[in-house]
Amino acid sequence: MTIRNASAILFFWALALAALLPSAQADDWLQKTKLKFDQSTKIPGAVLPAGTYWFALQDGQFDHNLVGIFSADRSKIEATVWTVPIYLEQSIDKTEIEFAERPHQKPEALLKWYIPGRLTGHRFLYSPTHEQEFARDAKQDVSAGSCFGDSFDKRRKGK
Repeated sequence: MTIRNASAILFFWALALAALLPSAQADDWLQKTKLKFDQSTKIPGAVLPAGTYWFALQDGQFDHNLVGIFSADRSKIEATVWTVPIYLEQSIDKTEIEFAERPHQKPEALLKWYIPGRLTGHRFLYSPTHEQEFARDAKQDVSAGSCFGDSFDKRRKGK
């Protein structure tokens, strides 16, 4: 093998690897996360039936606060919702989501989504009316729970 042939082979391998890098970074950039809910879950503007969904940031170069929620096979977009960043003191190891405390007859309301290895998460933006409703629901749960010593830790780790 000549030096010229070896250089050409090396160049094409480097080119092939460079072509693969953007797709690997895109998954990290878009923060694609598969979440499974075993009961109905409220998101801003909708209620998702129990099932599996993909959450991913929309591919906007300047606005990284728009989240697309897709069906399990990613063939259908179920919702697009706005979030604001929330900051952590240290990164986490697994995907975590946080729900509002609500009475049993109401669907859980998704409040926050944390991505492993990052210092920022996403807080879902609800209307002021819904925020007030969540605050009332939390007060009712806490006052009822405090009588029985229940814990209301609604933060869950992904699987």
